Amino acid sequence: SSYEHKLNFKKSKEVCLSYIQDAMLQKQWERAAEFLTSYIESLEKDYSREYMGPSEIIWRTGTEILCHHSHSSMKEFNSFMEQMKILGVKRYLKVCLEHAFHLLCNGLIDEAYQNLSLAESWRFGEQTVIQDKEMKLIQAYRGLLDYYKWSKQKNILLEHGEDGFEDLSVEQEMHSCFRNAAVNLKEIIKIPGIWDQFVKCYVDLLEFYGDHEEARKVLHDYAYNSKFPANPNAHVYLYQFLKRQGESKKSLISALKNLHDAVPSHELMIDFNLMLQKSKKRKKRRLGLEVIFAALDYAGWKENVKAWSCLAKQLKQIVMSEKHLDWLKHEWSSRKDWWPAFHFSRYLGKRNWQENQSLSYEKALVAGILLGKDDKYFKYVSHQGCKARMKRFRVLKKFVHKHNPVYMRISG
Repeated sequence: SSYEHKLNFKKSKEVCLSYIQDAMLQKQWERAAEFLTSYIESLEKDYSREYMGPSEIIWRTGTEILCHHSHSSMKEFNSFMEQMKILGVKRYLKVCLEHAFHLLCNGLIDEAYQNLSLAESWRFGEQTVIQDKEMKLIQAYRGLLDYYKWSKQKNILLEHGEDGFEDLSVEQEMHSCFRNAAVNLKEIIKIPGIWDQFVKCYVDLLEFYGDHEEARKVLHDYAYNSKFPANPNAHVYLYQFLKRQGESKKSLISALKNLHDAVPSHELMIDFNLMLQKSKKRKKRRLGLEVIFAALDYAGWKENVKAWSCLAKQLKQIVMSEKHLDWLKHEWSSRKDWWPAFHFSRYLGKRNWQENQSLSYEKALVAGILLGKDDKYFKYVSHQGCKARMKRFRVLKKFVHKHNPVYMRISG
């Protein structure tokens, strides 16, 4: 009966899909391909009255299998994707995007560009309107490839500029690519989202042609527009642009302050700290101390010599002047219970001394100030340095012993 047929078909389909999934999880791509072929054939032989359109499962699993199958070729992959485009009208542009990505991953840039251009011209009634977001992505990625072409032409001109290279066709193609790229990139970055690569390319185009005000506006909106999701990279790009333009320290500090609030462990925090330490304002110098302490809270900074050097230098200034010990006490109060084990164990003292004596020196100075002359890390490193007759370690030891009362004051 029709009901029994539907029930059996449903069961067999579910079993076949489970076999495909199992084979893929075990990376048995040939076996997965065999089951997928059976699955597709069973769909074609289904005599039930219900229309069984090409499932997204076929597209997704088929793509994955072809990407990993040892005997698959680009020709077969292209053929499969073209079939998915014809049959899967409701996801036509998604398939086009994935096809373009696969071509790009295999270095077939011209083919990817051609596929995106064809997709951009696709029209299919209401389906075109429904897939508006995908169409914008198609246009954006085509703009990215136009930027790539522009960049290649630009490099040709720059390389031969001094030799009097004159080829109007190259220059014309370069400007044509610029126009195409600029239009599409400008449109995609108006939509709230994370568009890092598109923004970077668009700003590069604007800067090359001297439109610095537009570049500034784009980056400012990308970083501060409340409609866009929080994105630390937006503040990085704005800071880098401002730095290239020779902007004031106030503008640079403002950009890095926002980055610090979002990602206190970012590598630019050293630049931020150095900038703040040069300020004449107490408020900014105090912020600099907060910034470098916060960065060193993260494991990725544990062996960063420059970071420890920045902290050691500022602590030394505070100790010698005996001003702003309250700043130091405030920062240390929330860390004194876990920093000693995290940064200043005897084990780390031995390892740092063996691997990087510059690191061990900076850390020993910080440990001596924060934990006193009896700290395990400080004692081990200073002893090894003095034993090796290294003058700076003897000076370090004297400095910490002389200012040991500071430890008592900040430790509470």
